[in-house]
Amino acid sequence: MLSDEVVVITGVGPGLGAKLAARAAAEGAKVVMAARSTAVMDQVAKEVASVGGEAVGVPCDVRRPEDVQRLVDTAVDRFGTITGLVNSAYSHPGFYDLLDTPEKQLRRSMDIILFGTLGVTNAVVPHMKAAGGGSIVNIGTMTTRKPMRGEGGYAVAKAALTSATHFLALELGEHNIRANQAIMGWLDGPGVRYFLKFTAEQRGVTEQDVYNEIAARNPLGRIPTDEACAGAVLFLLSRLASEVTGATLDVNAGEHMP
Repeated sequence: MLSDEVVVITGVGPGLGAKLAARAAAEGAKVVMAARSTAVMDQVAKEVASVGGEAVGVPCDVRRPEDVQRLVDTAVDRFGTITGLVNSAYSHPGFYDLLDTPEKQLRRSMDIILFGTLGVTNAVVPHMKAAGGGSIVNIGTMTTRKPMRGEGGYAVAKAALTSATHFLALELGEHNIRANQAIMGWLDGPGVRYFLKFTAEQRGVTEQDVYNEIAARNPLGRIPTDEACAGAVLFLLSRLASEVTGATLDVNAGEHMP
């Protein structure tokens, strides 16, 4: 599905980012990963290499132009071009009501989610233009569609990213560059597993009880896994979505239906 594509993925941590990178490589892409910590990227690169794929990790803080330039230079030096970009880097400012969110933490989220994404995209687009086109996928959150208390600061930054996605689609279409957004709901990975454990201990119930409560909110009756949700992002990256741009794809097992 992604044969011969060169895909940059930011925010590669132990959850969705790692699954995206591994699955993209399995689909034939050459993958360049970016994150502040190298531990997860190193493990993914080893796993990809063991099955004959190609992936490289680059330490990168998307707020730092010099880091972003090194990321892009590594991709082009190693693989010759860039044709795909997944903007998944994020920072959560903490679970506060919006007006109680510390300004420093709110600005940090905006710097990473919005301005970091724009910085990486700006550095990648010239290479997509030279390649004759490309695909950008920005990762959103269901809480922009279905507000949950304590998520206001995070949602505000992700909502700005939604608007940016629409304008990127409008402005880059003439260069055959598509821009779309995949909006994730609950993701059954390390973060949610920690939440299940913490909540179960607080309430004196089992983790399965908490899981069942969350899963019951959607028609499919389960919390989607990181790996399963990665497939929706790969679809938007791929030629199968060649006529899709400016779109928002909800990936939440039907918990929110626009």
